[in-house]
Amino acid sequence: MIVAGAVAGTIALGVGLGLWASAGDGGPAGSAQQPSAGRTGDSSGSDGTSAKPSPTRSYALSKAPATIPAVRSHTAARGPGWRPARGERVVVGDADLADEGRLIAGELGLAYGGEKDDVQAGDVRLALNDDEGADPESYTMTVRGGRVSISGRSDAGVFYGTRTLKQEVHGSGTAPEGVVKDGPAKPVRGFMLDIARKHFTAGWIEDRVRELGDLKFNELGLHFSDDQGFRIESGTHPEIVSEQHLTKAEVKKIVGLAASRHITVVPEIDSPGHLGAVIAAHPDLQLRNTRGVAARGAVDISKPAAARIIDDLLNEYAGLFPGGKWNLGGDEYQALMAPSPSASYPQLAAAAQKAYGPGGTISDLATGWLNDRARTVRAHDRTMRAWNDGFYAGTSVQPAKDLQVAYWTGKEIGARQPVEYLSAGRKLINYNDEYLYYVLGQPNGFVYPTGRRIYEQWTPLVVRGTQAVPARYDAQILGGSFAVWCDLSGSQTQDQVAAGIRMPLRATVQKLWDPRRPALTWAQFQALAAKVG
Repeated sequence: MIVAGAVAGTIALGVGLGLWASAGDGGPAGSAQQPSAGRTGDSSGSDGTSAKPSPTRSYALSKAPATIPAVRSHTAARGPGWRPARGERVVVGDADLADEGRLIAGELGLAYGGEKDDVQAGDVRLALNDDEGADPESYTMTVRGGRVSISGRSDAGVFYGTRTLKQEVHGSGTAPEGVVKDGPAKPVRGFMLDIARKHFTAGWIEDRVRELGDLKFNELGLHFSDDQGFRIESGTHPEIVSEQHLTKAEVKKIVGLAASRHITVVPEIDSPGHLGAVIAAHPDLQLRNTRGVAARGAVDISKPAAARIIDDLLNEYAGLFPGGKWNLGGDEYQALMAPSPSASYPQLAAAAQKAYGPGGTISDLATGWLNDRARTVRAHDRTMRAWNDGFYAGTSVQPAKDLQVAYWTGKEIGARQPVEYLSAGRKLINYNDEYLYYVLGQPNGFVYPTGRRIYEQWTPLVVRGTQAVPARYDAQILGGSFAVWCDLSGSQTQDQVAAGIRMPLRATVQKLWDPRRPALTWAQFQALAAKVG
């Protein structure tokens, strides 16, 4: 049920190529289009050039490619389309596309020909084109004359074109004649994984990266620090690392694989809450109330040592995660969930007044903490986000202007609507827990999300609950992310998680790529997913 990687894809295609060979010129069994000679109705001359199509052969207008996500535009044409055949090649017009060329060649069982200017029958040609359009993730794919050309403004766009081609071949054996012009509606198309509460193997995460790449996702969030565990090797603070964890070598391999699929890995060390694993090794940092009762997972932000250890970690992992994005967390700080925070935690109230004057509040102090961590990460040239319940209303200290809102809940302190953040000019990423939260064990009223509900009801404008925000804020909503949280980590195995999120991931990316009402019914979409992977 999992999208195969390059090796598995090549094996599967090898089987398909064998079927085509055994079927002769009629094409694969069940093919809707059956060219009479080779791939296009063209025949190759003795000099290797392609002769004109036979005038006796006619074709119906092609149909749009059937892919997930669906392509945005297809101009139909008459012709048999393109299908891979042994001995044919992938060539590139720019050395920067070598990785994309080698990948699709291996997946389709073709030869990689490198950077070439000549033209041969059956070529798949990848090229960069500055005139392609403003969106670096858009691409054009043309199937004509027995060849395929994919061009984009950037290598990311070209890569997405190769994903369309791969799905077409896997689904029907043939890429339909005509021109695809495609690109995403939203620049953030993410999947977030909680590896802190549950250990996932490096191999499993790599499989998800391949799956995400084939579906045109471009972010993988890793939440690797929480109360239950700290799951990545550390050189600055090895004492906090859980027994089951990823080594830095494993993480580098994941990050490299993700980069080859144009996926940015977005790390998260959540603070000042969700730090139980850090506190276990440093109990002196634990936040306690006037009765000495510990606040679960919360560090005492009046203590400079708490800031120092988190900054040590932020600086360390900035070198491990070179992508341009970072999640600072900031959610569910237990001190501010008390009925009377100042009475329960007078040390925090005193620190706030010392820092911000007589009117300073614990909310100001927590906002200042978030801003200080943002300053640490900003020095590494990252774009940062924080959970919406890390932004507090009515504070004299304002969150840094460059912090994006990762909006997940309407249950935060003050329960502010998304419009409050958007009207203040914040950019927002949609993690709506009504649709996009897969919480293991289904605690606290969560239920496993269904792909059908996302596909039929959710759009990026539906940020909280089931209601959409006004369309005038669409440009500020950068996209969304499907999230797996492992609150009750033993409730599912990692393979069960992979199976459970398979269709929700496909529905999510469909709506992030194109939020309009899908052309296919849910049943048709499921059937398509079974064909294309």
